[in-house]
Amino acid sequence: MRVTIIGAGDAFFNGGRRHSSYLVEVDDSGFLLDCGTTALLGLKTLGIPAERVDFIAISHLHGDHFGGLPFLFLEYLYEQPRSRPLLIAGPPGTEDRVKALHRTMYRELAQRPLCFPLEFRELTPGQAATVCGVELFPFRVPHQEKDVSMGYLVKAGGKSLLYSGDCGWNENLVAYSQGADLFICECCYFNRQTSFHVSYPEVAAQRYRLGCKRLLLSHLGREVLESMEQVTIECASDGQVIEV
Repeated sequence: MRVTIIGAGDAFFNGGRRHSSYLVEVDDSGFLLDCGTTALLGLKTLGIPAERVDFIAISHLHGDHFGGLPFLFLEYLYEQPRSRPLLIAGPPGTEDRVKALHRTMYRELAQRPLCFPLEFRELTPGQAATVCGVELFPFRVPHQEKDVSMGYLVKAGGKSLLYSGDCGWNENLVAYSQGADLFICECCYFNRQTSFHVSYPEVAAQRYRLGCKRLLLSHLGREVLESMEQVTIECASDGQVIEV
């Protein structure tokens, strides 16, 4: 399994980092975990063809995690014409929100048929799903008041990857980290503590309970970036490549 950090930043682009997106490649398949607004920019900056993406798994429907999809649609229409299906998996409401975003950004274009089949799969937290040979186990995490936010435990090629999505600290992160080869955990704050984002002191205090082989902090906010001299856990950076 190879993981390329397309974007490791928060919603505010702190540190000049791109929005959340992670390319996971196993054997001959590749998929994105989240597709923030700068996902296509990141792929092109890193010289990765957008055609490399077989499917996209969205953790939650905030713009810095799914707002890049309309730009990918444009890419597949005009720059790298696509004919094979593109599947987008995500929490309840994903199809409606993606189509509404597409209409808002490109109203006339969104009314025309795409040149490739666009498919959607709604995932239910707590129910495993196999997508393009990749096993996804979505689980609900605390982030939004009403809409569903999910983390993912991904298994493919004999390896496992835990992705927290955006969330406050919760026991699911401990439970699903056991035996994981890599855990990408959001870390938005340093001094501030909330129920909807993880702070560095929280994850540092819980580090001993995590059973992952490698822990990588991402979705780094301003507070964390300004306190890096106190951070001893590995942090993600845009363009970083991890061989799992």
